[in-house]
Amino acid sequence: MDCPSCAGKIENALDRVGGVTTYDTQPTTGTVVVTYDSSRVGEADVIDAIESAGYEVTDTSSDESGRQEQTENRQSIWTSSRALKTWVSGGFVALGLLFEFFLTGQNIQIAGLIGTDLLVADVLFLIAVATSGQEILRNGYYSARNLNLDIDFLMSVAIIGALIASIVFGEALYFEAATLAFLFSVAELLERYSMDRARNSLRELMDLSPDEATVKRDGSTETVPVDEVAVGDVVVVKPGEKIPMDGAVVNGESAVNQAPITGESVPVDKTTGDEVYAGTINEEGYLEVEVTSEAGDNTLSRIVEMVEDAQSNKTEREQFVERFSTYYTPVVVAFAIMTTVGSPYILGTTWSTAVVYGLTLLVLACPCAFVISTPVSVVSGITSAAKNAVLIKGGNHLEAMGAVDVVAFDKTGTLTKGELTVTDVVALNENSKEDVLRCARGLEQRSEHPIGEAIVAEAGSVGVAEREIDDFESITGKGVRADLDGTPHFAGKPGLFEELGFDLSHVHATTDGGVVTQTARQMCDRNNCLDLLEGTVPELQAEGKTVVLVGTEDELEGVIAVADEIRPEAKRTVSRLKQLGVSRTVMLTGDNERTARAIADQIGVDEYQAELLPEEKVAAIEKLVDEFDGVAMVGDGINDAPALATATVGVAMGAAGTDTALETADIALMSDDLAKLPYLYELANDANGVIRQNIWSSLAVKAGLAVAVPFGYVPIWLAVLAGDAGMTMAVTGNAMRLSRITPETESS
Repeated sequence: MDCPSCAGKIENALDRVGGVTTYDTQPTTGTVVVTYDSSRVGEADVIDAIESAGYEVTDTSSDESGRQEQTENRQSIWTSSRALKTWVSGGFVALGLLFEFFLTGQNIQIAGLIGTDLLVADVLFLIAVATSGQEILRNGYYSARNLNLDIDFLMSVAIIGALIASIVFGEALYFEAATLAFLFSVAELLERYSMDRARNSLRELMDLSPDEATVKRDGSTETVPVDEVAVGDVVVVKPGEKIPMDGAVVNGESAVNQAPITGESVPVDKTTGDEVYAGTINEEGYLEVEVTSEAGDNTLSRIVEMVEDAQSNKTEREQFVERFSTYYTPVVVAFAIMTTVGSPYILGTTWSTAVVYGLTLLVLACPCAFVISTPVSVVSGITSAAKNAVLIKGGNHLEAMGAVDVVAFDKTGTLTKGELTVTDVVALNENSKEDVLRCARGLEQRSEHPIGEAIVAEAGSVGVAEREIDDFESITGKGVRADLDGTPHFAGKPGLFEELGFDLSHVHATTDGGVVTQTARQMCDRNNCLDLLEGTVPELQAEGKTVVLVGTEDELEGVIAVADEIRPEAKRTVSRLKQLGVSRTVMLTGDNERTARAIADQIGVDEYQAELLPEEKVAAIEKLVDEFDGVAMVGDGINDAPALATATVGVAMGAAGTDTALETADIALMSDDLAKLPYLYELANDANGVIRQNIWSSLAVKAGLAVAVPFGYVPIWLAVLAGDAGMTMAVTGNAMRLSRITPETESS
């Protein structure tokens, strides 16, 4: 099933089956999804209906081995039985032409039929029709039986019409009939080859997952099909093998290549407790993985399923094409009849020429290339994106992303890493950086606040020693207090130390051998004297950082600044989006005004809105949607779900293994990589361009050929090769160009 127009016979056949509630034919993947009432009809009845339309059902959802068997038995298009018949037919056409135009003396009469003489060339042409035409006439029969005006029916009418005109009326159109049969068979092979190219990208996704797994059972290991592996089983993965199922590492450690799922180019180190995905590759070590999801429910399976389902969400252009095609074929068929009947009277042609004109127009009446122009582009774009770890959940979302004018970003976890880290340590009063972190670690070690966790993590990475802690106390809204090695210490906001009686406007910075440290030099007013109240603290806060002071009742020991670190690729992403044509970038955050302004300035967004509640984010998106044609919202897919749903296109970050993000977003960036966003926008933009090119070029070629037929400028072979096979190859090849678009690397 290679053409949406031709799939109509399956749809008509299913319409006649009582109990079938819905169906979705997908020519770009060669599948049909049928929903039916099992109390009224069975799977066998559905299969019978499809086969009554002339198709063979090679795989069903209940046949677990079907897809694997189909893959193993896939035959080369060019050596199939239809191809062999086509080549034989071509040989007889060539022999017929030889006798018709070169060996005219030997082109003698060898038979008579209903009062018509049959020459050698005529007989050869008839053999050519019989050889390659049987498949066409068979499909034409099924089209007629299912009341579908598709290319098979039209070509069958054209071939039979040429033969009847030759035998009954003596018009000698055997050459035209043979040419139609042979060239259309070639066109069908070319179309199947073109569609196979589009399907290969999806097959590559399917082939990522191995078919077998090595499972530990009863003290030994055995190799079983992945369908027989259950949740809780432990699978063994050796170096170089693909991980067969989603799971968690229970033994071993290794670097795992996650590029098939997340697009990360650098292998990720995995050890006990870490999550791994089906289809990823164990690079070097031995791993034992406890399975956490069934074969059909792992991350890779969901990606493949969503890519397969994506084409059911038709783009606006695709809907236009389908509506247009319902009028196109009847109009051209009517034009063919009018041309056949009217040409002898209006243009003065002979009846045989008029019949040829009519047959040629019948060839052009099926809009196969025109109808396939959009879905093949959508499939190419979606599968190309999936291979680069970007999951687009429908052609309509691909189209919408390419028309986006504004990109709105959530801040935390999107433009920033979503994890607090220590950015600055300013040592005071001759204390060292290590002294400050040692005290801060002791004070914050029992705190559950994210700021405290960030300070403890930084102290641990520096390797400072621990201190003895007693009498820990949390001072609500201000900080913490504890005895460190018997001495009371404090850590908290500047206001806490003002309450303790410190003059924060006059604090001595630590020097290194009499030389003021670089941080102190930047912020000191009087050599090694800092004004924390008016200088240091406000300057750090202006950079979007949270300031924590550390000290005793008698001495300030240091200042620590903590911030949610900006993603290194964020600034480049925003800049690249503007280069590609996005007219406005906006940051939406619930953080305070000062932090939001600092982050916005560093990244380079055009606008920011701070201190927003979730419903206020939705209102901000609604306002942007009213003002601009298309708005994309980029967030984490969970906390920002309402805003993602409100935007024209919702894009979720880091969705690998996250069910909620996969379900709620229109588009999911499987890796936690913001740099994929410009790639997505460029791909969607180019896909829209390719779709436009395919639609209008195929329509223009068909219309141009149809108009030129009555004037004798279009021979029947040109109508077959250019109007059908040629345009199908052209639109498919043009769509395949989308696979050349790849995400930018750091080097590029």
